[in-house]
Amino acid sequence: MRARELFLLAVLLWAGALGRDGLDNWVAATDLPPLSVETSTEVLDRHGTLLRAYTVADGRWRLAADPDHVDPLFTDMLIAYEDKRFRSHPGVDPLAMLRAAGQAVTNGGIVSGASTLTMQTARLLEDGPTGTLSGKLRQIRVALALERRLTKDQILALYYDRAPYGGNTEGLRAATRAWFGKEPGRLTPAQAALLVALPQSPEARRPDRHPDVARAARDRVLARMVTAGVIAPDTAEAAQGEPVPTARREMPSLAPHLADRALRDAPGVGVHLTTLDGDLQMRLEALAARAVADHGSGALSIAIIVADHTSGEVLASVGSAGYSADTRQGFVDMTTALRSPGSTLKPLVYAMAFDDGLAHPETMIDDRPIRFGGYAPQNFDGLYRGPVTVTEALQLSLNIPVVMLTSEIGPARLLARLKRAGTAPVLPGNAAPGLAISLGGVGITPEDLTRLYAGLANGGGAVGLRYRAGLDEAAAPRIVSPEAAWQVGHILAGMPPPPNAPRARLAYKTGTSYGHRDTWAVGFDGRHVVTVWMGRPDGTPVPGAFGADMAAPILFEVFSRVKPALDPLPPPPPATLMLSTAALPAPLRAFRPRGAVFGPAEGNPSLAFPPDGALIETGGGPLVVKIRDGKPPFTLLANGAPVLVGSHLRESHISLMPGHVSLAVIDAEGRAARAQVEIR
Repeated sequence: MRARELFLLAVLLWAGALGRDGLDNWVAATDLPPLSVETSTEVLDRHGTLLRAYTVADGRWRLAADPDHVDPLFTDMLIAYEDKRFRSHPGVDPLAMLRAAGQAVTNGGIVSGASTLTMQTARLLEDGPTGTLSGKLRQIRVALALERRLTKDQILALYYDRAPYGGNTEGLRAATRAWFGKEPGRLTPAQAALLVALPQSPEARRPDRHPDVARAARDRVLARMVTAGVIAPDTAEAAQGEPVPTARREMPSLAPHLADRALRDAPGVGVHLTTLDGDLQMRLEALAARAVADHGSGALSIAIIVADHTSGEVLASVGSAGYSADTRQGFVDMTTALRSPGSTLKPLVYAMAFDDGLAHPETMIDDRPIRFGGYAPQNFDGLYRGPVTVTEALQLSLNIPVVMLTSEIGPARLLARLKRAGTAPVLPGNAAPGLAISLGGVGITPEDLTRLYAGLANGGGAVGLRYRAGLDEAAAPRIVSPEAAWQVGHILAGMPPPPNAPRARLAYKTGTSYGHRDTWAVGFDGRHVVTVWMGRPDGTPVPGAFGADMAAPILFEVFSRVKPALDPLPPPPPATLMLSTAALPAPLRAFRPRGAVFGPAEGNPSLAFPPDGALIETGGGPLVVKIRDGKPPFTLLANGAPVLVGSHLRESHISLMPGHVSLAVIDAEGRAARAQVEIR
């Protein structure tokens, strides 16, 4: 007789010799292992769906399984196969021990085991040995002690969390995720049978490495279940025709950047319930990947944020086009990166001007050359449009009108109002706020820009964005009046949509930072606010990139994935002044700044850059040429040869060979300016 069979008989005789009191004392003195099992930290969406999980300290996937959410079929199969008297024995099954010992004596070897589910759980808790007499005795002692301190369901819960399923997959819920991509609440008979079979020999039966062995083990379980009356013969036959999985599935990794932030914000929490919508997050991550791929740049990244501006809940947060260490720096969460907002702060300037009585949407404002001391702003396209309404100035995103209004409001007040909206703007080098703030001369994150627009969409009241479920909303200050917020939203809703986009009434604004480093589109309807940023994480320019061309189409696509139809924008507040220019009070009919000096629109042209005598390192790239004053269109000559003809732009990029170059610009009146430069 082998040692194991002798041991079984010895245990039975020894237990009888101890007597009831001796056995009770022996069990009561048991030093139990820790019963709390470390499980994977989980980040869930608003519906409780798993967004992302993290391995435990030893690198294993071990997701906590709630017994109430385990398919009863699996539990029935497990008990019927491993321990049919589990519900009645005290941790050790004497009948199974006698049977195993008797079969061993009769057959000259082990035919069946006597290890109960409680004993298996004891071994898993201590990761103890299975082939030694002392190890088996320890399992028996711990099993008996467990049964006295825990319920049967609590013991099953420990087994669910610790049973091995191959590789670094441990626990039932991690196994159903790894092998079937689903939760354990609803399993097919074939799936349940495979999960019963795997823990007995998790490496030898791994279906991704040994599919034939896994199938045979599963089919043996199915056959036993027919004998035990757990399933019908035809059910088993159908289950045997189901293929076994041949590859492990990846654990969910949705919203990885925000999930990482959740762990940083609350490092000791095991389950993080967020406000995100997992289905929407998945759709927008796919959209983000496609958006950067469409532009063909291997270094381009993207950020997308969707929030409910009525509650402040963040519904989706895409930090990059892909969470990987690639040329796009995908590990960088661009939703929290400081970037130049370009023209996207202009609506706040106009709203403040409306509140201050400086302007009205129908106020006429001059768009022509102007200077504030040493600062002479220009429009992005270098053109001037003369008198326009404030509505037109905002919809055309003209720079000069908004700088004039910023001068009257005060850059410091504008910065303070941004902070009141809940944002944390950063000035370059901690410089004093200047007029360039309204044109993007400040650092702000996409998340903060979403806060600002959520406030404008919410009737001018600041909105505290939150991604963690269950947090109470704090009282929010007012950014601008409801009337000013509605007026700005009404103007932005009159913007034409991008080509091929739905003809939806969406209030939105685009922006492009200096040097084409950042492209933006931010918009809202009656319920949701969306921010889209595209650019390169390292801040290098993206030549030819504009918010209207690059980010705006994605903005409209995001809204189409949020819901089938936009929520209508609210009606105007009762106190809103809705008059034509002619009907406005005299001070509001036309705006003229107090401290600005208007310059002649058609003075002699000059080359603002490059200056005469400059030595310029272009690194093989184009040369930037900036023209001041003069009347467009312009002709640009290099060494007497035209390189640009009929241009209305005051900033152009031209390609020139290295060497000494004589540049000349000629305006529409034939007036000229020249500069001698050297290019290297």
